[in-house]
Amino acid sequence: MTLTLTFQAETSVPVEVEGITPAALRDQTVAQIERLPIQHGNRELPLAEFFAVDGNASDEHLVLEGDLSGVHWIGAKMTSGRIDVPGNAGRHVGSEMTGGEIHVAGDVGDWVGGELHGGLIHVRGDAGHLVGAAYRGSPRGMTGGTILIGGRAGNEVGHTMRRGLIAVGGEAGDLIAF
Repeated sequence: MTLTLTFQAETSVPVEVEGITPAALRDQTVAQIERLPIQHGNRELPLAEFFAVDGNASDEHLVLEGDLSGVHWIGAKMTSGRIDVPGNAGRHVGSEMTGGEIHVAGDVGDWVGGELHGGLIHVRGDAGHLVGAAYRGSPRGMTGGTILIGGRAGNEVGHTMRRGLIAVGGEAGDLIAF
């Protein structure tokens, strides 16, 4: 059975879910998942403060529902499994990911697949700047995996990328593969 996290908060402060990945949740109960710490601005709060949790994570399939444009680091450092986002998502989707799949039906913010090492990220909508790029000061960006953007992408797509594939279905900004 799939685990579903439904975003229920109304906040203008960013919510960061780094570490909430299918593999990390696989052996946890709903009560344990609800207590996991996430960042809300500069405060650490339990996941249940922002998300309703339903289902089971044993199959490593995670669905994140609601308006997630202010929710960042979805699938960051993911190693296996699948994440589905039926709407929009924030910045850093799939950053430093090494395996698994992330599918976003809407738009995503900047840094999607930042320093990606493996796996697949498929965004059906638009993406912000720095898709598959290196973080500032880092010697290399994406080193493997696949990023598919169905719509437009911003500037510096593939910045210092070494390997892997990035495909953009629409227009892209300046400094591609710089």
